Amino acid sequence: MVKMRMMVLLLSVMMVNVLLMDAMVESTAEFDPYKVLGVTRSASQAEIKKVYKRLAKEWHPDKNKNPEAEDMFIKITKSYEILTNEEKRASYDRYGQTDNTHPYGRGHHGFRHFHDNFYFDESFFHFPFNNKGGRDFADSKYTLHFNQYISEVVPDSFKRPYLIKITSDWCFSCIHIEPVWKETVQELETLGIGIGVVDVGYERRLANHLGAHQTPSFLGVVNGKVAFFHYAVVKGHLMQFVEDLLPQRLVEKVTDKNNQEFLKSWHELNKPHVLLFDQVPSVPLLYKLTAFAYKDYVQFGYVDQGLSETADLLRKFNINTYAPTMLVFKEDVEKPADIIQAKGMKKQIIDEFISNNKFLLAPRLVNQKLFDELCPVKQFHRRRKYCVLLITGEEESFATGNEAFLSLASANTNDVLRFAYVYQRRQQPLCDVLLKNKDSFMDDKITNWLLVVILERRNGAGKILYKPVSGGWNGSKEDKHKLLEELERLQKDPSILNNDAVLPELNNEFTSMFLIRWIYTAYDYLAEIIDDLLHNNWREVMPLLSLIFSALFILFGTVVIQAFSDSSEEKQPKTKAKEASKAENGSPNTSSTSSSRPPKKNFVEVTELTDITYTSNLVKLRPGHINVVLVLTDPTKNILLSKFAKEVYSFTGSFTLHFSFLNVDKHGEWMAAVLEYAQDAMQIDTDEDEAGSRKLDYTGYVLALNGHKKYLCLFKPIHHKLDRLGLWMERLMEGTLPRYYVPAWPGLDKITVNK
Repeated sequence: MVKMRMMVLLLSVMMVNVLLMDAMVESTAEFDPYKVLGVTRSASQAEIKKVYKRLAKEWHPDKNKNPEAEDMFIKITKSYEILTNEEKRASYDRYGQTDNTHPYGRGHHGFRHFHDNFYFDESFFHFPFNNKGGRDFADSKYTLHFNQYISEVVPDSFKRPYLIKITSDWCFSCIHIEPVWKETVQELETLGIGIGVVDVGYERRLANHLGAHQTPSFLGVVNGKVAFFHYAVVKGHLMQFVEDLLPQRLVEKVTDKNNQEFLKSWHELNKPHVLLFDQVPSVPLLYKLTAFAYKDYVQFGYVDQGLSETADLLRKFNINTYAPTMLVFKEDVEKPADIIQAKGMKKQIIDEFISNNKFLLAPRLVNQKLFDELCPVKQFHRRRKYCVLLITGEEESFATGNEAFLSLASANTNDVLRFAYVYQRRQQPLCDVLLKNKDSFMDDKITNWLLVVILERRNGAGKILYKPVSGGWNGSKEDKHKLLEELERLQKDPSILNNDAVLPELNNEFTSMFLIRWIYTAYDYLAEIIDDLLHNNWREVMPLLSLIFSALFILFGTVVIQAFSDSSEEKQPKTKAKEASKAENGSPNTSSTSSSRPPKKNFVEVTELTDITYTSNLVKLRPGHINVVLVLTDPTKNILLSKFAKEVYSFTGSFTLHFSFLNVDKHGEWMAAVLEYAQDAMQIDTDEDEAGSRKLDYTGYVLALNGHKKYLCLFKPIHHKLDRLGLWMERLMEGTLPRYYVPAWPGLDKITVNK
């Protein structure tokens, strides 16, 4: 009887709650910011702003005399405030209200909506889950959205790993793991590991993208790859899971036997080397995370002080065994360039220490990224940065000059100056630009010369101001004195950099290491697949297995088809091939071996050479490819194009030929600029032009342009006729035509003349 009364009382209270909530909903349901502004829920900020300006101008009380204008203007302003604030807009989209417009919004944890119009007070029932003042409130700062994951988390995962929890509002199991999660997050955050929370109720798209189909679950993200956690949810397992996400070869164990080999590899790797001395046998997680964050700049090693094999190292560098010690070595492997020692090293201290020692004293420019960081582009709000660059070689004969340059860089204390060097053989395009006028500042008697250049980068397109130090560089006291004098003058008068040039992008000297990196990446993927198979995580691994089997099936099918086609071709009698060749038309267009490939289409694709297509069709044309360009005018366009297509049709089967036409009425000056380099071919026409005092007519000319090697071949018609173009094309394919080389292709857009 008592239970029945309690149930009746409980139902009565619930009904009262429902009635109160319905009344509150009705009082606020009339206000919909989307309807007020007349925009859809997917409207962008620009659309909302545009509509707001129009409505605010229309309903402003000073201009609109309608009695409801003031109320409407307030609603418009309020709607604009909600929809232009990301948090308020998200709150309205989720709950139908915002913190300021509704008493049961996101900021008030008492009420939540269920289905469409049913609201209840969770605090009345004391449910531990779905409580915005409890678990969700603590996780709110880690909440991830799809766009945030793609634009922020994935790029950042190449510098630090992420641990992500998959949860939902009605996840009963999540309640039991909450204390473990909070304790783990508190420790991981101090190490700099990224934390994320995905609520599948609101971010179903992101959950599907990650492959998370159950709650609760945990996953890690590193280098853009996702890995799932399969073990019991305890702090130790989660910490080990994060550590296992990191690559295996980040930190090298260093002992008395291999320390010299480790430190002397600075020259090959072009990186400083860092040694951490500690008493624990395994590498601390904080140190591994630091090595992962700075893997592109520094090589890391670890010395276990508890081993007898490291006693000589401890004595050599006088290491205090009572506190972790970190040493950084640059070009001098016997003396550390910097040192830090502290009990309980914090992440902030280590990051600052490594950031201040990211580069060697005089590093070698091995790629464009390093050049950009060492010698940044001049910014108006920053001090000038000058790069002192030594152009040298790898041979032993250059060692003296290189060592003298390094000693000068070691003594430098001016943070405005950055010292670096390049090997001329490895960075030939860069050196060709800087050595363009070397005769004016180099002694011809010197055969094994080096050169020092002082430069300042002016923009990201490669423009620089520079000054070569006259006389070259051999490392003598006179050379050092001369360079120091130039640097002192530079501090007082930056205008001494009186040469300007545009530098090409640097070659990446580490591209040869791609195969090794690919093998390491393949190993990591294989380990991940095996791990998924062992834990029966078929849902996540099936797409990958499907891709692998599909690729193998396609490869196997291609091999089988190719084998059958080859065998059938071999069985064909040679006599049939000879008869077929005799039956063919004996014209020059089809008899050449270079044009024997049949055309793939029954028409010729001819594109117009314009400002838009100029770069792709000529300047950046692939090596080995040629663009055959017909020169025409507006009146002769249709006639010449028709004849041109007939003459070149038999050559369209070649993969290396492209066909275009150029309107000389628009680009006459470009033609004149290009044909200046074909003076011997144009001599007769030039003489006739001077004798007759008439303008040179290029109509019907055909140019074969090799954009990569920068040369052209010229066909001149007879009375605008293309009758002998086929023979000329045969000679083009044979490579017997004269070639006229062009130093640089003139810009089509800069000299265009519109008539």
